[in-house]
Amino acid sequence: MLTLGIETSCDETAAAVVVDGRRIRSNVIASQVPLHRKYGGVVPEIASRRHLELVLPVVAEALEQAEATLVDLGLVAVTVGPGLVGALLVGVSAAKAIAFARGLPLAGVNHLRGHVYANFLQAEVPKFPFVCLVVSGGHTDLIYLGGPGEWEVLGRSRDDAAGEAFDKVARILGLGYPGGPQVEALAHAGDSERIALPRAWLEAGSLDFSFSGLKTAVLQHWRRSPDRAADLAAGFQSAVVDVLVRKTMTAAESRGVSGIALAGGVASNRALREAMAAEAATRGLRVYYPPPELCTDNAAMIAAAGYHAFQRGERAGLDLGAYADLPW
Repeated sequence: MLTLGIETSCDETAAAVVVDGRRIRSNVIASQVPLHRKYGGVVPEIASRRHLELVLPVVAEALEQAEATLVDLGLVAVTVGPGLVGALLVGVSAAKAIAFARGLPLAGVNHLRGHVYANFLQAEVPKFPFVCLVVSGGHTDLIYLGGPGEWEVLGRSRDDAAGEAFDKVARILGLGYPGGPQVEALAHAGDSERIALPRAWLEAGSLDFSFSGLKTAVLQHWRRSPDRAADLAAGFQSAVVDVLVRKTMTAAESRGVSGIALAGGVASNRALREAMAAEAATRGLRVYYPPPELCTDNAAMIAAAGYHAFQRGERAGLDLGAYADLPW
């Protein structure tokens, strides 16, 4: 079955066609980074207006690349949240219009679940049960997946998410937007052991995350030694990675799983991937992560998540809404 996926939760207008939730026929992404760069972050109103201009051309391009038409589709899947409500409404409205016009079933997809299902768009996929670390600009969550459709939150960010912390540190260091890739690139030129930065482990046994104190520590060091940007970037990245890896391993051991998955934009960070794989190897655990282009926001992951939800019997009506906040 061909699924058309539509994603407009933030600043990427994306559409994709995926076969049976597994094989990508097309995956078109129109980025708005150049529009928002001068503001140092995403401006919701600008994002919404740009989605209005792009959503139908992007859908048309996805269908053309997939060598398909609306007649060939079996399902329309769309992100309904969490995200910027104005941006989400554009995608939801387009998806409902297409589903109504063609008499197609509709699937509303939680954006975060979509990130997890990016792991199912590659040759080797995670085997249930497994633990997934979802690390993005707005969320840092540890999720236990006992089976298809079975989600349990083990830990989450209490303040700044990992991706948000990367963006804020990039702003402190004057690196520009988007911050994650900029900090990672600068960190390669630095020594992570030259500047001692804190790790927030929180109370004993907690699988939650906190990165606001680390961000503040970076700011204080920067004000004292602005000539040590590379070492600060390296130390910051190392501190984030240490916490993410250790808590993920604790979660995996507590649930007795044999596999760990990474998802979200920060999952493309090479230091995180390497550290997670190395630590997992010492414990006999398998690590899965999508290719970098499927870690950031895209519609292929939404199509995959929507397809699997549809196969479980989940259906959405034409009263489908958009939600700034949406629980797992």
